[in-house]
Amino acid sequence: MEKREGEGEGEEEQVVNPWTVSAKGGGKIDYDKLIDQFGCQRIDQSLVDRIHRLTSRTPHVFLRRGVFFAHRDLNEILDAHERGEKFYLYTGRGPSSEALHLGHLIPFMFTKYLQEAFRVPLVIQLTDDEKCMWKDLTVEESQRLARENAKDIIACGFDVTRTFIFSDFDYVGGAFYKNMVKVGKCVTYNKAVGIFGFTGEDHIGKISFPPVQAVPSFPSSFPHLFGGQDNLRCLIPCAIDQDPYFRMTRDVAPRIGYQKPALIESSFFPAMQGETAKMSASDPNSAIYVTDSAKEIKNKINRYAFSGGQDSIEKHRELGANLEVDIPFKYLSFFLDDDAKLEEIRKEYGAGRMLTGEVKQLLIQVLTELVERHRRARAAVTDEMVDAFMAVRPLPNMFN
Repeated sequence: MEKREGEGEGEEEQVVNPWTVSAKGGGKIDYDKLIDQFGCQRIDQSLVDRIHRLTSRTPHVFLRRGVFFAHRDLNEILDAHERGEKFYLYTGRGPSSEALHLGHLIPFMFTKYLQEAFRVPLVIQLTDDEKCMWKDLTVEESQRLARENAKDIIACGFDVTRTFIFSDFDYVGGAFYKNMVKVGKCVTYNKAVGIFGFTGEDHIGKISFPPVQAVPSFPSSFPHLFGGQDNLRCLIPCAIDQDPYFRMTRDVAPRIGYQKPALIESSFFPAMQGETAKMSASDPNSAIYVTDSAKEIKNKINRYAFSGGQDSIEKHRELGANLEVDIPFKYLSFFLDDDAKLEEIRKEYGAGRMLTGEVKQLLIQVLTELVERHRRARAAVTDEMVDAFMAVRPLPNMFN
């Protein structure tokens, strides 16, 4: 059963919301407990198999390996797809930094797969207004970062004939703003505090923001794309820390005449120093960035990637690696596409027949190729291409 907004929040041992992710005692996030706390459902193998059958494509590595692990109403989206009904995708990015790290790419890599597999349109929201309000950024700097981040998003390979990227500072108004007002009237201040944890010290800009992220879930917010298709369903790929926004949205949607958005949600990408550490812009060694050179990637992995290997070769041969905490193996589980190769590493490294240095070398190779590929793609993105993706226009191949 889906939890209503504010239910059980503030009393849990772990805190997961769009601005804070922390576990009790600085430990790991308990995703089973989080599913229960949020009231979403786990993605099981039958759901992965169903997506495989409906799309006639091998499910994405993030789906096969449980990176995207939870959902809301995904079966309803698939039911609608089987009936020949259309839906659209919505995801986003809060542009607070010049360079993206690999964790930032995960929702976009997965969304690109969904767009291609289901042949559906996509809207991507750049919440430059949010970052201006939460970070020490001017309006102008937030807008500049939005365009820079748009280049990294475009470099993931999205189809311009099916994709609309917009920044809030540029697009909010008209039908979009009308939907924001409708949502805002349905959510009391007390409910917003229960969902998001606002305090008396938060300025009113923060409290007024949630409807901005809610209304891209409604097709009427984009009359140039979906005019007259107010019953079109929306599927949102996102990290699970964004769930509070959409619990609120799903609660409000039927009251203002819209379909509830469906969600497919990912776990968090771990920091280099381990799952209990945090990726931070103030510590460049906590993550691999898409701007890192091959030398920087090699140095970071060799020096900072937390190992589950044993203290000595002899002990390692005897006991094997602890794969539950080993960051090189975890990163390979995200980015090494070859299932058979990953399973071989799991067995050999876990049994101690493979050493940490060998696993790190393979990871260096995989990530260097990934980052170099992205760097080449981003270098080819021009300002004119950004303008094309962000132009308010019909999408000619939306459902083709």
